[in-house]
Amino acid sequence: MGEEGQGLKYVGKNLPIHDGAAKVRGRIKYTGDLALEGMLIAKLLFSPLPHAKILSIDAKAALAIPGVIGVYTHENTPKTHYNSQVWFDGQEAMTLEDERIFTDTVRFVGDKVAAVLAVDERTAQEALGLIKVEYEALPFNVDPEKAFDNVVSIHPVQEPFFTKEFHCGNSDEVFEQAEIIVEDRVETPKVHHAAMEPHVCIAVPDHNGKITILTPCQIMYSVRLTVAKVLGLPFNKVRVIKTPMGGSFGGKQEVILEPLCAYLAQSSEKPVKLELNRKECIISTRTRTKVIGVVKTAVDGRGKILARDFQVIADTGAYTSNGAAIVSAMGKKLFRLYRVDNQRYQGRAVHTNTTVAGACRGYGTPQIMAISELNIDSTARRLGMDPLEFRVKNLVQPQDSDLSGGPSLGDARVIECALEGAKAFEWSEKRAREPLVGRYKRGVGMACSTHGNGYYGAFQDFVTMTLRMLEDGSMILLSGLHELGCGTITSTKQIIAEVMDMDPDRIEMSEGDTETSPYDIGSQASRVMHVCGAAALKIAQSVKGLFRSQAAFIFKCSPEDVVMCDEMTWSIKEPDKRLTYGEIARTVQRQHQLELIITETYRATDNPGSYGANFVEVEVDTLTGLIKVLDVVAAFDVGKAINPDFVKGQIYGGIQMGVGFALTEDIKIDPLTGIVKSDSFANYHIVNAPDMPPMRVILIEKGENDGPYGAKSIGEIATCAIAPAIVSAVNHALGTNLTVLPLTPERILMGLLPQKK
Repeated sequence: MGEEGQGLKYVGKNLPIHDGAAKVRGRIKYTGDLALEGMLIAKLLFSPLPHAKILSIDAKAALAIPGVIGVYTHENTPKTHYNSQVWFDGQEAMTLEDERIFTDTVRFVGDKVAAVLAVDERTAQEALGLIKVEYEALPFNVDPEKAFDNVVSIHPVQEPFFTKEFHCGNSDEVFEQAEIIVEDRVETPKVHHAAMEPHVCIAVPDHNGKITILTPCQIMYSVRLTVAKVLGLPFNKVRVIKTPMGGSFGGKQEVILEPLCAYLAQSSEKPVKLELNRKECIISTRTRTKVIGVVKTAVDGRGKILARDFQVIADTGAYTSNGAAIVSAMGKKLFRLYRVDNQRYQGRAVHTNTTVAGACRGYGTPQIMAISELNIDSTARRLGMDPLEFRVKNLVQPQDSDLSGGPSLGDARVIECALEGAKAFEWSEKRAREPLVGRYKRGVGMACSTHGNGYYGAFQDFVTMTLRMLEDGSMILLSGLHELGCGTITSTKQIIAEVMDMDPDRIEMSEGDTETSPYDIGSQASRVMHVCGAAALKIAQSVKGLFRSQAAFIFKCSPEDVVMCDEMTWSIKEPDKRLTYGEIARTVQRQHQLELIITETYRATDNPGSYGANFVEVEVDTLTGLIKVLDVVAAFDVGKAINPDFVKGQIYGGIQMGVGFALTEDIKIDPLTGIVKSDSFANYHIVNAPDMPPMRVILIEKGENDGPYGAKSIGEIATCAIAPAIVSAVNHALGTNLTVLPLTPERILMGLLPQKK
């Protein structure tokens, strides 16, 4: 806040993103754009089979092509096992290490078999086609429910390989006595992240054995950890530089290409680029976890939820990745949305011979909220209650406890989201509307959601930053922040600018570099604005304190008398004697031999919930099964919007992903061959701009105690409630209880069949 107490000057304002102009002018160099001197190109050979033993690999013809530097397989690369989602050294729970750079047993169509390293892409691609691989086909399974039979052994573990339970109260006893019990089975699909930028990495060796990795990652210290492990290097010999990112949505959170790319650079002693095309990204990297859930709810006649029980299966694909972690994350969310004294969650993770699941925007929340919210709708129908009324009666309230034992929910404003959103949407009027007669049907639906703000209460969550003022009064922040395209750098600069009362453009921030950036656990878990933003606030306040104490010596007054405003400073006792920030910094250097610089570590102290309620109107064509989303109102409890346009942008993008999750997106796998049928944008259907509905956004800004200026996260929760709201609206329009996502035309028409008999 400015010294004059006139309110916020920069926080809460719509400043443009720091690199927006450079992006639209094509001046940003993404990793795929980089061409280093002497750089070699790597291309990958992927398994055509879902499960097979590799008997032999003949690379003689490939190696004979001029320009081919080498062919790499499981026979000549490290055999070190790792888990791609581990982000800190010493992480033990939930981390089966079952991946290698290359495997001698492929476990899904798209598993890595070999790499060709050549002087250019054309040569590498030609050589790939000459590699001969002999396989021994093994039994395979792509159905997570069949995994429990343990007929197909994908890894030497029993399925489920991980089970997690959370509970409070005594749900069994309540279910035995309850008169009204509503049960549903909900299924959500594997989904591709569909970032415009494909997966890409560059690794550069030096003469001292150090490997520098250029990667658009979300957790650079996770990359360093895994690469060091696989290559057998100390951490100080692995440098990771986070490059400009063209989208991730969780797809680049895990370590996928970097260990191989680094090894190829180390082996060849040349820079190496490894870049995937769209098909390769879809079939071989990561997906949203496919989830199947059975939920039953006991209620009384007045609409109070008495007990809930969730049995959830998570399909983690061919390798463990974050399968166990996401099972736990889904369970925790269930205890932070509704007041339910008796609740049980059992989640189980299994392997299948399918593309590996991993982090994806919301980290399990879109799936578990679809399961929960569709059952909430079913229960409201059974009671004859309005879905809004039923939810408001049971939603959590500010400062409620997490009955599973987690941190307090904080200033939880989900009821306000529901009521304000309903008012703007005209929910009551639209629900009371007479149904259309004929081919087209209209309906409205809603859903609520919650998500966390970091890792406090589960894992360590701290941030170290260095902030310095230069001789001209400008500032530099050194941190481990990762800009994913959502405005992290600009928003952080706004926080610092607010404290220092200076133009945000006078603050420079670089992105993460493990050689120069203080430690940070990365852009994950919706922690960036709430936790990292709080760290920026704290260090700015500390530098401001140092500045005022030094200025006090110069002005011969107490620090409390020093005024800072618009990069000018003076003593309140002598307002006519003013100096610029730069003049103070230079004087301090000359007279006191001191630099205005501070390094501090901020430790998260809370993990409140972010909350949202989405309202949707749809039109369904009962002849074709096509669905059109007509209107969306999205209300979110964000605490405080540091940059409202960025917050709304996140919500617009989250809704777009959620519409696809509900209606069109599905990584379809042929059960007879294990082949991914939707392996391009020609047959993997994302929702494009012309298909997007009008969207109205309502921000509930009531603050959160430990957030910077009260801010909470928005990036992940923005996509968590929209899919069940759409399904709810479709069910309202058709009088159905469809619960398998996505709602393709075929599923709509099949759902209508019983009504036509």
